[in-house]
Amino acid sequence: MEILGTTLRICVDDLEASVAFYEGLTGTPALRFERGGVSVAAIGCFLLMSGPEAELEVLRKVSATIAVKDVDEAHAALTRVGAKVVAGPLPTPAGRNLIALHPDGSVFEYVDRNVSA
Repeated sequence: MEILGTTLRICVDDLEASVAFYEGLTGTPALRFERGGVSVAAIGCFLLMSGPEAELEVLRKVSATIAVKDVDEAHAALTRVGAKVVAGPLPTPAGRNLIALHPDGSVFEYVDRNVSA
């Protein structure tokens, strides 16, 4: 499995103030979308999320988002080494993702940019 990078997941109360800060910090504009009642802004390596506390509580359990070349390949590699895929692969606005529980209890999201799948 080829890992292309990681994204830090940050739950925020004031999305607009946070977007302004991270856009200024990185010098890049936010890519915005909504998912399951949560407003999301992707800025550089930061993924800002704001919404109902019940939804954010679930999102906080995921330590980071890991970009991979292919989610199906990641699924096979994770399963082979003992991780449990708890959700996905599923389509997202930017490609596909899955959520995996590692044997040490860590939870990570794996995403690809394979939008043709």
